[in-house]
Amino acid sequence: MMVKVVVNGIGTIGKRVAEAVKKQEDMELYGLSDVSAGQGLITLLSPEGELHGTDLYASNRKGLEQLQEDEMHVEGLLEDQMDEVDIVVDATPAGVDEMNKENLYEPHDVKAIFQGGAADDIAEVKFNADANYEKARGEDFVKVVSCNTTSLSRTINAVDEAFGVDEAVASLVRRAGDIPQDGRGPVNSTIPVTDVPSHHGPDVQAVMPDLEIKTLAVKVPVTYGHVHMVNAELEEDISEEDVLEAFENQPRVNLIEADEGFDSTGKVHEKMRDLGRKRADMQEAGVWKETVTVDDETVYWIHMVHQESIVVPENVDAIRSMFDMEDKETSIAKTNKSMGIT
Repeated sequence: MMVKVVVNGIGTIGKRVAEAVKKQEDMELYGLSDVSAGQGLITLLSPEGELHGTDLYASNRKGLEQLQEDEMHVEGLLEDQMDEVDIVVDATPAGVDEMNKENLYEPHDVKAIFQGGAADDIAEVKFNADANYEKARGEDFVKVVSCNTTSLSRTINAVDEAFGVDEAVASLVRRAGDIPQDGRGPVNSTIPVTDVPSHHGPDVQAVMPDLEIKTLAVKVPVTYGHVHMVNAELEEDISEEDVLEAFENQPRVNLIEADEGFDSTGKVHEKMRDLGRKRADMQEAGVWKETVTVDDETVYWIHMVHQESIVVPENVDAIRSMFDMEDKETSIAKTNKSMGIT
């Protein structure tokens, strides 16, 4: 089966998902859709861009006028292509995605995937490939959870499947903005989320409903990555080696060694650049190996999250689940191989 995919909204997530879809042997990147010519869209469709030659559609009539004014070659309206495509990955801003669902996807009976910033009620299934891949089978609408929720689901689920987790507490140190979001700075403050738990705990429970978890969060003036400090109460006594083995067996967890010099998010960022990762992306959750500590039935660890890329492979796996194309292990392996996730 070859699934025809449109990516609507070519921003931080959308452009990465479009590139990932293009690499899949069982998917066709039918086209891109947007309402204006942002710098990312212009670059991707330029002769040097990775998506050069991909058809561009306008998400609505006002967007068609704007794209034409921006001197972009537009094939027409996305609405006119709804009978030709199988699914839309919607990476548009919160609120816009709801209008797209109501005005485009539902009337034309087209499946859609939404991102972590979307409203909770936009889709019944909140998706993480490792924790609940089967839940998306046959669904018309799925929400891929946020970058923070993705990392917590991956790491905690790895420990939960191996040993059983009774309760978890996570403290999140969140970046203030992505690298190109210069409108958010300069800043010189740490901003606490004064609601406890922060929304991340309930978001994880949407993926892992049997998990008892509390989260606290602050925002700090950095751009590359979030950092989470987690402690989990387990159902049995284990060793640190047991936990490390559980993380090593998780195909989207990367063990980082501070003793090798990678003792900050910036140095991990540089490592990804040296490895040739495009945009220095790290789609894995990066657990600092030295932080994994066991005290009786409690395990502690610290991990980092590259907020711009960690959810990208989840979108690809969600497509396969929604169309009942592969089992979890096969889909994750295919996606990882195509994207160079090791």
